[in-house]
Amino acid sequence: MIMGLTGGIASGKSTVSAMFVDKGARLVDADVIAREVMLPGSPVLAAAVQQFGDEILQPDGTLNRARLGEIVFHNPEARQLLNGLTHPAIRREIKNRMYAWDQEDPRRLIVVDIPLLYESQLENLFQDIAVVYVPREVQLARLMERNRLTPQQAESRLGAQMDIELKRSRATYVIDNSRDPVYTRQQVDGLWDRLGLS
Repeated sequence: MIMGLTGGIASGKSTVSAMFVDKGARLVDADVIAREVMLPGSPVLAAAVQQFGDEILQPDGTLNRARLGEIVFHNPEARQLLNGLTHPAIRREIKNRMYAWDQEDPRRLIVVDIPLLYESQLENLFQDIAVVYVPREVQLARLMERNRLTPQQAESRLGAQMDIELKRSRATYVIDNSRDPVYTRQQVDGLWDRLGLS
């Protein structure tokens, strides 16, 4: 059984996916895959350097994520170029992992955590999609605290994603992560039962 998991930046997707893993689910994490496709020696990183220059590299040849983020978050065309380089490789690896694991054990839940699931138009990969939800003001406050951003920087990052209320309206399931971890875990447990996994 495969379920897509998404939400907004700083909504707590990693917390929720870890709760599912604690219950026995397997996790395909798009962020981890996105880092893997940008490791030194990968053709995707080489193409990104060709597009954006050596300034996106650390002295040791690894990706300088902060520098690349500065370039793409304020420039929609640059972000589109980067997505064109990275998304096909990320999609391919997500599909490979989730289908391989599903064949291995079809009754086990596979949670596929994709922050930009709707933005990347990947909803057709999943029968069920769970959205981790927090109101926008909570999202903004958490993002500023977590990443030490100014309100304007945080707003520009939120603006690069689909509005959290729209994601919520399109979800099969909603997990509200705006309160304490106990409240979130109760919802994860409830969804686990609804999916017939107990």
